[in-house]
Amino acid sequence: MSNFNNHLINETSPYLLQHAHNPVDWYPWGPEALEKATSEDKPILVSIGYSACHWCHVMERESFEDESTANLMNELFVNIKIDREERPDLDHIYMDAVQAIAGNGGWPLNVFLTPSAKPFYGGTYFPPVRAYNRSSWKEVLTGVSKLFTEKRQEVEAQAEELIRHIEQSNGYVQTNHIIPRFEGEQLFTKMQAETIFQGIMKQADKQWGGFGNPPKFPQTFVINYLLRYHHYTGNQDALTQACLSLDKMIQGGIYDQLGGGFARYSTDGEWLAPHFEKMLYDNALLISSIADAYRITQKESYRISIIQSIEFIQRELMDEDGGFYAALDADSEGEEGKFYVWSYEEVHQILQENAEIFCRYYDITPGGNWEHKNILRVCIPLASFASQIDMSVEDLNQTLDNSRERLLEQRAKRTRPSLDDKILVGWNALMIIALCKASAALSDKKYSELAIGCFNFLWSNCRNHDSFSMYHTIKNGIAKYPAFLDDYASLAEACIHLQEITSDMKYLEFARGLTEYILENFFSESGYFFYSSKQQLDIVVRKTENYDGATPSGNGVIAWTLHYLGIVFDNEWKQQAVELVQGISQLVEKYPGSFGNWGCLLVDLAYGVNEVAIIGTDFENFRDALLTRFIPNKVLQCAEAVEGKNYPLLKDKPGSAKPLLYLCRNYACEAPISDLNRAIESVVKNFIIR
Repeated sequence: MSNFNNHLINETSPYLLQHAHNPVDWYPWGPEALEKATSEDKPILVSIGYSACHWCHVMERESFEDESTANLMNELFVNIKIDREERPDLDHIYMDAVQAIAGNGGWPLNVFLTPSAKPFYGGTYFPPVRAYNRSSWKEVLTGVSKLFTEKRQEVEAQAEELIRHIEQSNGYVQTNHIIPRFEGEQLFTKMQAETIFQGIMKQADKQWGGFGNPPKFPQTFVINYLLRYHHYTGNQDALTQACLSLDKMIQGGIYDQLGGGFARYSTDGEWLAPHFEKMLYDNALLISSIADAYRITQKESYRISIIQSIEFIQRELMDEDGGFYAALDADSEGEEGKFYVWSYEEVHQILQENAEIFCRYYDITPGGNWEHKNILRVCIPLASFASQIDMSVEDLNQTLDNSRERLLEQRAKRTRPSLDDKILVGWNALMIIALCKASAALSDKKYSELAIGCFNFLWSNCRNHDSFSMYHTIKNGIAKYPAFLDDYASLAEACIHLQEITSDMKYLEFARGLTEYILENFFSESGYFFYSSKQQLDIVVRKTENYDGATPSGNGVIAWTLHYLGIVFDNEWKQQAVELVQGISQLVEKYPGSFGNWGCLLVDLAYGVNEVAIIGTDFENFRDALLTRFIPNKVLQCAEAVEGKNYPLLKDKPGSAKPLLYLCRNYACEAPISDLNRAIESVVKNFIIR
C-alpha cells in the first residue's frame, strides 16, 4: 500500500476505500469537492465504479496508482470518485450523458463536468497507452483540459445540451402517451400478452437458453413473464424456454458448482465463462425465478440450486445482525476468477480415485476449458451420465457430493476475493422477497425466519427515527444517503410477501406507509416517479427510470405494489397502477426485453387478479399448501375474522372452527370451501383462465 492518503480515507464504501491510497487526490461527491471546482473554476473529473468491477481494478492499477498520471489529474481537475451502488442516482445521470456522447456505457465510467457539475465529455475504460482503438488516458486528460480552457463557451453549450437531452429522454414516458380507451373496452388484452410473448421468443436462444447474443445476462424478468404466460395459456414453448434458460445457467460456469450462487453474467453464449463477481441482487432475483419454476415443475435441480444459493449467501454475504452484504469481487491476487478455477492436475491430486468421474462430469480437461484452466460446468444430465458410466444415480450423487466437499474445503484455503460489506436497502429487499418465495415453494420455515430477520435489521438500522423515511445504505453502523425509489418500492413489495407467508397484517401497514411516502416524495408530473426524492438536492436533474436494468424498475415495482395494496385497502391506488401500465404498454409490447417486469403486471391485469381469503382458526395449513403452487395473480390474506375487520377482503366473513377458503373477484366471493385439496384445486383452476 502506498503512503498516499486522499480525501476518501474516511469513507465507508469498500470501493472508495480501495482508492483512498491512490496518489490521485480523490474526493467523495459532496460540498467540499463541488465548492473547490467552483472557487478554482476547474473542470471536474468524476470516475464511477464498484468494488466487484474487474475493469475498474485494471484502470486503477494502470493509471490511478501511477504518480505521473495522478499528478496530471491533480493539476488539471478536481477528481471525484463515486461508488455507483451508493449513489445510483448520479450514476444514472452521468451514464446517460456518456451514452449520448460515446454511444455506449459501462464501468469504470469516467465523465468530465463543468464546475457546475454538468457533463460535457466522457467514456468508460481508457488504457494507459493507445490500445483497443482508444486514446490513452493521458491524451484524454490533456485534450479535455485544453478543450475546457480554449473553447469554454462551446463546452458550456455542450453541457447544457446534454442536460436537456437527459431531461427530454427522462423515463421514455409522458402523460400524453396514455392511450385513450372507450368506455367498457378492456385495457389490457390477451392479444397484447401474445405480442409480448412473441417478441421475447424472437430473441430466445433455443439451444443454450437465455436471450440475445453474448454477453448473456440472466434476464430473470423475461423468464418470469414466460412462466406467467405458460400459467395463463398453457403454452408449452413459454415454459420450455424459461426452464431451458434456468437449466443452462444452473449447469453452466455462471453457477458456482462447488459453493452455490451465481456470477453476474456470462461472456459467452454457453454460460461457461462469467465475469466472476457475485452480486446479492443477481442471486436474489434468480432464487425468486427458480422458486417460481420449482412451484410449476417440481424439478429437483431447482430445489437443490435454491438451497445451495441461499447457503452461499448465508456463508459469504450475511451480516451477523441479519442483513446481507452487496458483493464478492471477481478478482483475487490480481487475477480474475483465480479463486474459482482449477487445473486438471490439481483436481486429480485432491480427489485421487474419484477424480476421473468428477472431471468427466464437470468438463475438466488437461488443456482446460477457459484460458488453460477449468471452470466447472455440467454438460450431460446426471441420469444420462450415470447410465454412461454404468453407475446408479444415488451412488454417483454420493461420489460427486463427497468430491465437491473436498474441493470446497481446499478452495477455502485460497486467497479469497474481497467482500463489499455495505448493506443496501433495495438489494436486501430483493433478498427478502427471494427468501419468502423459497420458504413458500419449499415449505421451509428457516427461510422465512431469515427474511424476517433481514427486514427487522433494515427497519431498525436504516429507518430515519420513527418515520417511513429510509437511508439507502449502512456499513459499520453508519447509515448514509436518502433512500431511492428502488429502495422504497422493493421494500414495500417485500412487506407484501412477508404478509403472505406470515399472515401478520403489520407488514401490510408497513407497505402502506412506505407507499404513501413514495407518493409524497417521488411523484412527478408525468404520472410516474422520480428516482430521487425531493430531499435529494445535490443532483443536476431528477430522472425517472422506467426500463428494467440489472434490477427491476422502481416504477414497475411500485405499480405492482399500488395495485396489490389498492385491492387490500380498496382505494384509488388500483386505478393509479392501471394508468401507469397503460402509459407504458406500447413500449412493453415493442421492447419486452427491457420492460419484462412491467410485462408481468400487464399480463396479470389482462387475465384478471383474484382475491383469496382464508378465514378461521388453524388456517396455516391451507395457506402454506396454497403457497407451494405457482399462482402469480393473487392477493392473499389470512386471518381469524375478528382480525380482519379493517380489510375489505376479510370483512364480514364469520369465524370458523376450521379454516374456510374464499375465492373472490372485486370482493364478490364464491361459496367458502373447507376441504384443503378441493380448495387448492379450485383456486388453481380459477386462476388459469384460458
